[in-house]
Amino acid sequence: MSAEQETRAVRCLVAKVGLDGHDRGAHVIARAFRDAGFEVVYSGLHRAPEEIVQAAVQEDVDVLGISILSGAHNTLVPKVIEGLKEYDAFEDTLILVGGIIPDDDEDDLKELGVAEVFGPGTPMEETIEFIRNNLPERA
Repeated sequence: MSAEQETRAVRCLVAKVGLDGHDRGAHVIARAFRDAGFEVVYSGLHRAPEEIVQAAVQEDVDVLGISILSGAHNTLVPKVIEGLKEYDAFEDTLILVGGIIPDDDEDDLKELGVAEVFGPGTPMEETIEFIRNNLPERA
């Protein structure tokens, strides 16, 4: 963790991208992140990849957690990653995906730059610990 990250709370965007209408898990993880001392912004439902990118850049987040259950992860997550790269925000953002992701797709997402994929039932402490241990250094 950099000196700046030690003096300010870790900033997280919990994002619901696409047409997925189920957000209970996103609310649960957002609350767990807040309880862990993270600063959390929630995107709300039905956000386009471009909206997620804009929110991540404007909020200067350290962590982008994408919650997706619709099965459109192979289409939507790459668009978010491309957008972050366009704004030079990719290297400074730890990208996590939560949801029901097949193992083969999980590997593909990681090759694109997703740091980790968390499935249903992952203990909150595991996700929080992963974030604390893997935050990118901020410029």
